[in-house]
Amino acid sequence: MNKNTKFLPGVSGNPKGRKPGNATAQKLRESIAQDLPDILSTLTRLAKSGDVQAAKLLIDRCLPPLKAQSEAVTINTVPDDTTATIGRLIIDSALKSEIPADAANMLLSGLASQVRIEEYTLLESRISALESGK
Repeated sequence: MNKNTKFLPGVSGNPKGRKPGNATAQKLRESIAQDLPDILSTLTRLAKSGDVQAAKLLIDRCLPPLKAQSEAVTINTVPDDTTATIGRLIIDSALKSEIPADAANMLLSGLASQVRIEEYTLLESRISALESGK
């Protein structure tokens, strides 16, 4: 036991405090949950009949927002291409509008990460070789 604290592990500092699940919001959620199927069917009926607010509420709360996604892109490389060559191909493709600029940015960031991984791997092997005396 830590003598620097006045509370014991696992013992509440307020034993007469509010019990879990007694909050007003929790009670409200529980009462709404019982009527949820009816509420949703009413909202759906109203939305189908042209109530824009009901439609917006259903869409906002029931469907996740769509996130923008980049299209797949192709950069023609060969296995012997250097990192610099691949980087130049990515930039050239973006400049020629063959790939979107945001896709080029993501590809270049990934390429930079790959270079760092290769550098760390090479450095680790060189240090291991020096330490083992080879």
